[in-house]
Parts: sequence; C-alpha cells; structure tokens
Amino acid sequence: MPGSYRFTSSCKKLGTTWACFIKRPAFSSGGLINNIALSLKRIFAIEERHMKKIGFLSFGHWSNHPAYKTRTASDTLLQSIDLAVAAEAIGLDGAYFRVHHFAAQLASPFPLLAAIGAKTKSIEIGTGVIDMRYENPLYMVEDAGAADLISGGRLQLGISRGSPEQVIDGWRYFGYEPAEGETDADMGRRKALAFLDKLNGVGFAAPNPYPMFPNPPGLLRLEPYSEQLKDRIWWGAGSNATAIWAAENGMNLQSSTLKFDESGKPFHVQQAEQIRLYKEAWKNAGHQRQPRVSVSRSIFALINDQDRYFFGQETNRVDKVGFIESDKRAIFGRSYAGEPDQLIRELAQDEAIQEADTLLLTIPNTLGVDYNIHVLSSILEHVAPGLGWR
Repeated sequence: MPGSYRFTSSCKKLGTTWACFIKRPAFSSGGLINNIALSLKRIFAIEERHMKKIGFLSFGHWSNHPAYKTRTASDTLLQSIDLAVAAEAIGLDGAYFRVHHFAAQLASPFPLLAAIGAKTKSIEIGTGVIDMRYENPLYMVEDAGAADLISGGRLQLGISRGSPEQVIDGWRYFGYEPAEGETDADMGRRKALAFLDKLNGVGFAAPNPYPMFPNPPGLLRLEPYSEQLKDRIWWGAGSNATAIWAAENGMNLQSSTLKFDESGKPFHVQQAEQIRLYKEAWKNAGHQRQPRVSVSRSIFALINDQDRYFFGQETNRVDKVGFIESDKRAIFGRSYAGEPDQLIRELAQDEAIQEADTLLLTIPNTLGVDYNIHVLSSILEHVAPGLGWR
C-alpha cells in the first residue's frame, strides 16, 4: 500500500514535565519518521523556550546589627553553606556569591565554593563576580580547578574587570599595577585572558631537570586541572562593548541589575539589546558550543505579612539613573515586589529575562537561611510556573 501513517500529538504540562499524547494515526502520504520527528521537535521547542535555570545571588553582608541574622563573618560563611544545601533541596538550580574586598562581605570565594561543593550534589555553584584586578591568574587557576573537582564539575565562575571598591585602587595593596599605558580596567581584562589561557591545560613551564618528584614529559601545566571548566567561565559585562568582547573570547555572559546607560531606554530594554549583541557576536566568532546568559533581579513575592513588612514598600519601583564612576552614567534596574499574579504580569514584560537562560535572584542574606528559603520557594511555587519557567 503506498503512503504511510501520520501521527499527530498534543502536549500539556503536568507539574514540572511535559506530557505528550500521540493520537491515533491517520493515513497520509507524509513520512512516518518525519512526522514523529517534527512532533518531537515542536515539543522540545516549547521547553527550550520557557524553561529557565533559577539561582540565588548573595552579597554576603554581615554586621553587628540587632536585626541581622549574620552578625559576624563566620555567620555569613556558615549560613551561605546552609543556604546552598537548603536551596538544592527545594529544587533551585544555582548558588552564586558576590565578591568584594575591604568590606564586611564575602571576599575569598574558593574556600566557600569548595565547602558547598562538598556538601551538595547537583546545584551549580558560582560567583557574580570576581574582580580580576585583584587576582593572580595562575593561582586562581589552581583554586578554581580544586573547587570544581570537589564539586564534580559544577563551578560556574563569574569574573569581571571590577567595579568601584571600598578603598581607592585597592588592587594596589594586593601588589598589582597596570602596565604602562594600561588602565585598571585594561589590567582586569588582561588578567582574565591569562586566566582563560591557562585553563586550557596546555603545558607552559619548563620542568626542573632535578625535581623533587618525577615529572611527566614535556612542559608542565598547573594542577589540579579540571577539564571543561573553561566552558563555565562567565564575564560580568557593564556595557555593550564588553559583552561583545566576552562573546569573542568564548565566555558566558552575566548581566546584573545595572549597566552603563547607553541609550536612555528602560533598563530591561537596554539589557536585552546587550544580550542580543552578545549572541550575535558569539555566532560571528564561530564558537562550537552554545553560550549561557544570566541576568540578576530583586524579586519578592508578597505571600504573608512578614513579606509585606519587609518588601511591601518595594512595589511600584522604577529604574534609577546615577553614577558608579565619576564620568559614567549608569542605569539601575527596578526591584519587583508584589502579589504573585502581579509579578507574573510584570515579569512577562521584562525583555532581558526573556533573552536569558538563567535568572539569579538577589537575596537579603542578613535575614537568615529560613527566611531566604521562604523567599526563593515563593518564587519557585507561585511565580515561576505562571511564566513557564517551571
């Protein structure tokens, strides 16, 4: 009999997965295999378009304040570990930490990331971001490799040229100076490229002819070496130009709650344009893998009276414009706070979130582990499903 059967299908979301039902075949001249393949392609396109990784981003503040659950550095470090463990348990995808020097905040990330990696099994662990002006790229390769191996390959390392810090030219106290003709930003980018180069795992150091321990043949690389870690390095870009630079150099993109104001448009529109420029530059560079893009947002679902007490005043917030450097105008993205239905409506209009595959929720870490898990659970349970993220 000429021709073949055509299967038609329908799908609907059940919980966190898609259920697809193949209907009774109808006689058709179309190819059976081609039609099944087309149906599956449409099914998975639905998931690819909507599903997002959702993580938290902690600035790791502490202060001897009566309202704080984090009174000391020890409190913040230990609670950060507990928070990551609890976040994994509720199904969150990532635990990320900001790095600042000369401040009562998290500074040296690798001991913390390694500790979290040892106590968790699936959650991504990362930074957003490490200021490369302060870093020794080679030592950082060793630290990052160790933390990644401890975690089983879950490190997602955000780096950047840095932002204004607590002290003037703080990187000078760490023993670093820009080369002749360089700015401190140039120095940060140069160190980033050196870091990426050494992550390739190619030997570059001539071995001692009389070593303490036997050497493998050839030039030596840094150890421990973590394969594929280079594919999990992210660049925190504050401008369109540095987003393009990140794409050209094969780094994923982190875009935070602020960027340089380059057009006067709303923040989320400028950020979405930045992401599109990044994706186009990535494509033009001819990289073989797909890049990842994250955006950060402050989002609070008002579920109970405690939420309304803490964040009720955040409703109806708007973008702000200011200066993070004396000569550079920046735009700061708005916070989101409201009842879940209101958040779903507002977040659906955020162009940059739609462009990104990963959303990092900035959290009030000083309010303690239990409350922050409530904040994160509220987004996962009451907001994410309505936006098709879960």
